[in-house]
Amino acid sequence: MPSSPSKSADKPDASTAPSPRRRSWLYWVGRILLWITGLAVAGALGLALSIALALAVAYPNLPDISDLADYRPKLPLRVYSSEGALLGEFGEERRNLTPIDEIPKVMKDAVLAIEDARFFQHGGVDYKGVIRAGLANLGRVKSQGASTITMQVARNVYLSSEKTFTRKIYEILLTFKLEHLLTKDQILEIYMNQIYLGNRAYGFAAASEAYFGKPLKSVSIAEAAMLAGLPKAPSAYNPISNPKRARVRQLYIIDRMEENGFITPDQAAQAKKEDLKIRSGPDSTRVHAEYVAEMVRQLIFTQYGNEAYTRGLNVYTTLNAAEQEAAYGALRRGIMDYERRQQYRGPEKFVTLPTAPQEVEDAIDDALANHPDNGDVLSAVVLEASARKITAARANGDAVEITGDGLKPAQSGLSDKAPPNIKIRRGAVIRVVKTPKGTWEITQLPEVEGAFVALDPRSGAIRALVGGFDFDKNKFNHAAQAWRQPGSSFKPFIYSAALEKGFTPATVINDAPLFFDAGVTGGQPWEPKNYDGKYDGPMSMRTGLAKSKNMISIRILQAVGPKTAQEWVTRFGFDAEKHPAYLTMALGAGSVTPLQMATAYSVFANGGYRVNPWLIAKVTDHKGRVISETTPPTTATLPRAIDARNAFIMNSLLQEVTRTGTAARAQATLKRPDLYGKTGTTNDSVDAWFAGYQPTIAAVTWIGYDTPRNLGSRETGGGLSLPVWISFMERALKGVPVMEPTVPPGVVNVGGEWFYEEYARNSGVGSVGLEAGRSAAPAAGAPQAPPAAEERNRILDLFRN
Repeated sequence: MPSSPSKSADKPDASTAPSPRRRSWLYWVGRILLWITGLAVAGALGLALSIALALAVAYPNLPDISDLADYRPKLPLRVYSSEGALLGEFGEERRNLTPIDEIPKVMKDAVLAIEDARFFQHGGVDYKGVIRAGLANLGRVKSQGASTITMQVARNVYLSSEKTFTRKIYEILLTFKLEHLLTKDQILEIYMNQIYLGNRAYGFAAASEAYFGKPLKSVSIAEAAMLAGLPKAPSAYNPISNPKRARVRQLYIIDRMEENGFITPDQAAQAKKEDLKIRSGPDSTRVHAEYVAEMVRQLIFTQYGNEAYTRGLNVYTTLNAAEQEAAYGALRRGIMDYERRQQYRGPEKFVTLPTAPQEVEDAIDDALANHPDNGDVLSAVVLEASARKITAARANGDAVEITGDGLKPAQSGLSDKAPPNIKIRRGAVIRVVKTPKGTWEITQLPEVEGAFVALDPRSGAIRALVGGFDFDKNKFNHAAQAWRQPGSSFKPFIYSAALEKGFTPATVINDAPLFFDAGVTGGQPWEPKNYDGKYDGPMSMRTGLAKSKNMISIRILQAVGPKTAQEWVTRFGFDAEKHPAYLTMALGAGSVTPLQMATAYSVFANGGYRVNPWLIAKVTDHKGRVISETTPPTTATLPRAIDARNAFIMNSLLQEVTRTGTAARAQATLKRPDLYGKTGTTNDSVDAWFAGYQPTIAAVTWIGYDTPRNLGSRETGGGLSLPVWISFMERALKGVPVMEPTVPPGVVNVGGEWFYEEYARNSGVGSVGLEAGRSAAPAAGAPQAPPAAEERNRILDLFRN
């Protein structure tokens, strides 16, 4: 009988069926995981959409970076000599824009090794670095990682340094934009020219000059590594102010250069041993032309405004660098030579020096910080002082001993009876100079000032100009701005006027006393004197100028007429209103500047042509493209001031001054006859002048006090200013052949003297001031009408050689 189906076959196996509890747990776990995944996906999509929206909103607001394709950073105004020697620079940022192909490989390797070794491989963004920076802003980690060079360019050129996510987004977007627009070399070029490296230096070329005093192309591995350490923290790793920290970072960068294969182990070892010469003071190699640089700055600013300091303009002047240095040195020596003859005014300051050695060094440093060196006039603090020896300390720790003749300029300060403010004692801040023999001499900073200017008389180009003893001490440009009385150096222009009135070098004029009573002067009587108080009687006009006789000049001006002479001197560039038409004009009682005098004497030097002084030869942009250029004038384009024959005879008279007269030292020292000029010393020796020339260069020296006062009873233009002129000319005329003058038409020589042809046979003025004169000059006779009382009071006491 068939068996019936088992009931158990229709029921599920109890061992395999899920229990309600287990099924519920798995269900909820799955549900939770599903929700978490969904939320994560939704969050990621939301974040992506948010970022995309942020990028979409931010991208149109990014700055236009197309101008970086033609990178133009702020570049300073630079002033150069005619040969290209740097004279000065003006601008907030010191920068030398250097194309990437002119940046040495060692400098690029050093920068890449420490800043971005994979610069040429990545697309502009280091994603790990970005994440680290983001976490750092959340406070999760300490290190932010390093930005790439492209990111640094984006930040430095366009963005602030704030650390926010918004700024980071902009930085990333700009980085992509830069990488798309520019090549890697263009980006690296911008970085290496734009980055700030301390000491007012922007870019590695400027930093190389600032820290090492050398062009970037000449840096060594060790120097490149030192410079490459600056971008991270220009102050902290400054080799001048923080040499120890700078050294540590330099060594680290050398190791990185070796690790990245930029240098060999041997090169790395050698670089670590190299002794770097860091520049810690002002550039002593730069040409001293501070007054000229300031003149150029003012001229360029007038034309370009504030853009003058950011466009990278290069101004090439007419200055000759060697002649400028000669002028600077000659004037300073002349002033310091004068200072040696002055009474010692005492130390500049007194400080209390402690006994502990280290404390003494600190006190000396503090004292001299406020009394810096002035060129070769150095500052020091006295440690010991006696009548026979002074021992002093310099800021660099060097000891200075002064003995013998070196003590003479300050004898009054070493006397036992010296007052406290003059007494040289321990703690006194003094000045010292090194003598040609290598010994030390005590001195003091001068109170007197001076000026020197030299022109090419053929064109008016300024070849050298020094406006004072020291620009930092006194920025007033005495060469171009100081209106002073020229004294006897003005006499040649009166003599030039006389030649047109029939006077000749042979005209006899009486060097006898003159007296003008109150009825003539309109006030107090006037009795002018010769400088030496002596009167030599009748003499030729030639001798009268050579000896600088005041009575001769006054009688000549009487004969010519002050009004006629006033009009005549304007031909040389003088202002008529600054030279009143009175007899005092014969003694140089008017007002001139040294630059104006050099321009006027150029008329004699070039054969009678009027020149205008000029300084700027060429202006270029930062790429060397010429913006403007001056064409030097020639005699064909210059206006004639006086006839060639007038200039020729005046040359003959002025040559006599340098041969046998008050400036005879000129030809005796320089050993050449083609030198011409005139000394000048105003009343009471207030101003000392020498104005002179050789046919290729005209130069003028002036020495005096800013507030006019007596230079000393024995101080003259021949003793003070002529030596400066001679010292300059020794350099300026080196290798220049002697030039013989060409006799122009209308001039003849009779009996060894030169005459205008029409006056060669006694038809000119034979004599003046003699009772038996052969003829009288036009307008000769009594003195001119009396000046107004106020004018008379102004000029009454201004008469002296």
